[in-house]
Formats: sequence, C-alpha cells, structure tokens
Amino acid sequence: MTTLLVKNAQLLVTMDDHRREISDGGLFIRDGFIEQVGNTRDLPQQADEVVDLSHHLVLPGLINTHHHFYQTLTRAVPAAQNANLFNWLTTLYPIWARMTPEDIRISTQTALAELALSGCTTASDHLYLFPNGSKLDDEIEAAQAIGVRLQASRGSMSLGQSKGGLPPDSVVDSEEHILVDSERLIQRYHDPRPGAMVQIVLAPCSPFSVTGDLMKQSAALARKYGVHLHTHLAETQDEEQFTLQSFGYRPVAYMQSVDWVGNDVWFAHSVHVSPEEIEVYAREGCGVAHCPSSNMRLASGIAPIRQMLKAGVKVGLGVDGSASNDSSHLLAEVRQAMLLARLKAGLEGASLSSTGSELLTARQALELATRGGAAVLGRKDIGSLEPHKCADFIAIDLQQLDLAGALHDPLAAIVFCQSVKVNWNFVQGKAVIKEGKLVGLDLPTHIEKHNRAARRLVEA
Repeated sequence: MTTLLVKNAQLLVTMDDHRREISDGGLFIRDGFIEQVGNTRDLPQQADEVVDLSHHLVLPGLINTHHHFYQTLTRAVPAAQNANLFNWLTTLYPIWARMTPEDIRISTQTALAELALSGCTTASDHLYLFPNGSKLDDEIEAAQAIGVRLQASRGSMSLGQSKGGLPPDSVVDSEEHILVDSERLIQRYHDPRPGAMVQIVLAPCSPFSVTGDLMKQSAALARKYGVHLHTHLAETQDEEQFTLQSFGYRPVAYMQSVDWVGNDVWFAHSVHVSPEEIEVYAREGCGVAHCPSSNMRLASGIAPIRQMLKAGVKVGLGVDGSASNDSSHLLAEVRQAMLLARLKAGLEGASLSSTGSELLTARQALELATRGGAAVLGRKDIGSLEPHKCADFIAIDLQQLDLAGALHDPLAAIVFCQSVKVNWNFVQGKAVIKEGKLVGLDLPTHIEKHNRAARRLVEA
C-alpha cells in the first residue's frame, strides 16, 4: 500500500461531471487510484510521498486517440512535404518498408517521450505495417520504459496494388496471418481491468488497404474478446471516390455494411461526413479521433467537430502520424483544435453572439483531450480527476514566460497561449515527467540513436 499527496495547486481542474475547478486544490492517492479530491486543507496531511504544486495548474492527463509512432523516423521528408494524402502515402511506403524491429522500438520511445512531455498519459497508436520481422510486441515492450498507458492497435493491410489497393505489395500481409496474430496479441497482452497499462485494439488500416471480408472478420474477432475497433475513415475526398467506385457506398455506409458501427468503434479523421452520417455516428455510438494538424498539413479539410458535438458524437483528439503533423505535442493539438473549429465557424458564416457562443471554447477543447478521449477509447477509469479513477494527472508551472500576464484564467491560458511542455506527469500515481525531466529515458542518447535510424531509412 503506497500513498501520494498532491497539495497546494493554484488551480486543480477535475473535468468531473460538475466540471469543478478547485483553488488550492489537491489529490490523495492510494495504490495508483484517486481516493480524495478537494481543497488541500480538507485532505490528509501525510502520505508516503508528498508533492507540493504551488503555482501550478493541475489537469487530468491528456489522452491521444490516434497516432503512428513509427512515423517519427520520417518527419519532413522533402518528397512528401507538399503532397496530399494518397501521394504522401505512396512516397513514404517504400521508406517504411525498410523498417526493422529496432526501428519500431526506437520510434515508439521517441513518440511517447514527446507525448509525455506534452501532457499525454494515455496514447493509442495505430501500427499497420510490419516489415522485416517487426511485430506489435516490439512497440508494447518499448513503451514500458516511458510509462504512458498504451492502447496498442494491431493494424493491418491486405489489399496491395496488385489487387486494386493503394499500398505496394511489399508492405501487405495475408488475411489469415493478420487474424491469427490479432488473436495472439489479445490473448497475450489485453488487460480489461481498471488501471490497465496495455489494451489491444483491432485496426485494419483503411477502406483502401484491406478487403471487406477482413473488416467483417476483424469485427467478429474483436467482439468475441470485447476489444475495440479502429480505422481511418472519410479523411479525404479521394477516399470517398474510392469507396463509391470499389464498393458502391460512401465511407460511412460502407462501414455499416461490414459491421463496423457501434460503441466499440472509433474512426480517425471523419473530415468528409454529411449531417446524416454524423447522425449515424451519434445513434450507433461511434467515436471520432479529430486530428486537426494532420488534416491541415495534408490539405484534407476541416472536420465538422462542432456539428458532431452538438449531435452527441464522442470526439477525442489525435496528433496522428509524426510524418503528417509533424509533431507529437498533444497540448498543442488542443490549441489547434480550438483555433481550427473557430476558423470553420467563421468560414461557414456562423452567427456569433456577443459571447461567441458558436465558438469552441478553451475548456471544450480540453474536454476533447480528457473526457472525450476516454469516451472514444471506451475507458471509464481515466479522463477526469475524481475518486476511484486512475491517478493520471499533469501539472504546468504558471510562473513561466509563455504564460506571463495570463493568470486571469489559467486554464484558458494554457490553450490560448503558446503551447508549453508540462512540468509534471503522473500515470497511475507514478511520475513519468518530474520537474520537466523525462524519468524513464536518457533523451540526448536516445535522440542521437533515433537520428541515426532516420538517416539510414531515408537515405538508403
């Protein structure tokens, strides 16, 4: 039995059902779970470990609902800098085909280190190609050194160019092996209990890289074991044209035809969806991983997030691949989501009141990265700071240059002002970031190793 007392936070933001924001707030934690939340004076005054967070803003840990860790190795590749999604993919597929298991491990730790420093405590990653003996196991094992929760998505591609798909045949796999390996990973790693550090997700890559039969069989396998389903959907107009020509359906209707709707499903992007399709999401309980930076970077469009939220759709945030962002800074993605939603409102000629009621607020944007992300991933143990939830929280020092003069509303300030790194990050009550420093990895040594691997891949 171990206890942790967090005290004297200038402001503690719970994101609970009442959206309480507590001045001079604190947490009392036992064995990785929150036992008490409140004003510091109302909490026990002793614990095995005490952390004084005076002058800090404390928030629930941020939740990343879509990423491709391996892409940290191919940031800003010249030939892919000015391409749309399909051309970007065809440029990078041959480079990714050279990756080794060690590349998977290196890139996993790079992405998770960057995420942790930006406030992420739970990350969903979508690994969908496994060249040269690579396995999802390589990612899962490498993640342990960082200490961030992992929703490890067993991605897959089976529809190569010779069968009418987009990816080259060199990076696709047989559907039989995909399903066998998916079941192996669930049996070995998936932990359904509250506080789980690893959960498995089944995630065929996209409608243009797998067959409808694999989609159906993956859905059946996931539901046999009670794990979630994830894929890219409605990211570009090219995809819409592909599904109409190949299957006779728009992307969302195609998902319905292959049993891919329900509370256990979430889609990355959903930029090009109609009001009727948003209603399908809301009615069926599907979630959306909104990736604003990636959508801008690849000129894919602006997802109708305000409309989704009004309809009751579960929406979380994703930094997406670090070759289409090209960053893994989750707090920056919160800011980007707020600004892009406001831009879309203006472009649509939204009738703005004097209070700006049609604009996505800073608090709503932060909800996407906390409560929203937890709902999308189907996790009831994270996303807010309240009794019985996991002790996943972050703290930001408010006495720093980027936030100077912004103490009128510290919570809004961390979204409106330039995005900063966090000073503390705790996962299950254990420090992942301590006084601004990553605990589990020697960063200078790791960055040097990462850069060597990136040069080898791109310059080969």
